Amino acid sequence: MEQASLFSLLMTSVDTRQAADLIIARALDLKLAACVQVAAIESHYVWEGERTSAPELMLSMKIKSADYEALAAAICDVHPYDTPEILRVDIAEGDPRYLDWLRAVTR
Repeated sequence: MEQASLFSLLMTSVDTRQAADLIIARALDLKLAACVQVAAIESHYVWEGERTSAPELMLSMKIKSADYEALAAAICDVHPYDTPEILRVDIAEGDPRYLDWLRAVTR
């Protein structure tokens, strides 16, 4: 396995498919993400002092670590939340063929 510290997952969540599609299009069109996976989740959290839960969509994007700031800014431009979840998780290792593909399809 290739050391992959040059690569990361960027994760964000949204409340509608329309918001997810907008973020996905932006990430892929700008070539800041190689792949975006979408999963339905149920989030539980405290917001403004109240415990709440809500259905959401989790977007997991495979990116070059160097592109994190540009992608985070692009997401913030269109994200519907006042305080969006935007997290970067470094990839420790990965299949060299997959990482070569990730490298090739992003800027």
